[in-house]
Amino acid sequence: MQQHFVISIISDDKPGVVEMLSAAVAENGGNWEDSRMAHFAGKFAGILRVSVASDASERLKAALTDLAGPDFKLQIEDALAVAADSRQTLQLKLVGNDRPGIVREISRALAARKINVESLDTRYTSTPWSGEPLFTAECTISVAEDVSIDGLHDELDEIADELGVEIDCEETASAL
Repeated sequence: MQQHFVISIISDDKPGVVEMLSAAVAENGGNWEDSRMAHFAGKFAGILRVSVASDASERLKAALTDLAGPDFKLQIEDALAVAADSRQTLQLKLVGNDRPGIVREISRALAARKINVESLDTRYTSTPWSGEPLFTAECTISVAEDVSIDGLHDELDEIADELGVEIDCEETASAL
């Protein structure tokens, strides 16, 4: 039987962080399945999912825990089994002048409709023509079949008008 873990890390950004983590996983019978990792302001942050045979799970957890230190923070959680249901997957894309509250307004509208955020990537840059702060976001959401997509589009249009941003929302695929 397999055990699955979700592991989050944050460390100083330096060469070898991923190698150190992947070595601990591989040397202790684990399999690196999914991950998202990035550099932010001199720090390296990531989240990953690994699987391991149940009889090796404690050894893997101990090896990963041994990596932790003052400049390498690590948290290990048991992954939860998620029942498959039929949901629509949508991709939101937002672009506009930066201002406080953009993520809050979008996430509030989604939460009010019981829509789950699957992934969120944001960027803060400057417009090439004026140097003004520019905020972009890409968000993958999953929507239950009984949620009105038309109503969601209308609400997002209202938010876009209020915030002075452009929001596109398109269906990407249906989950099984």
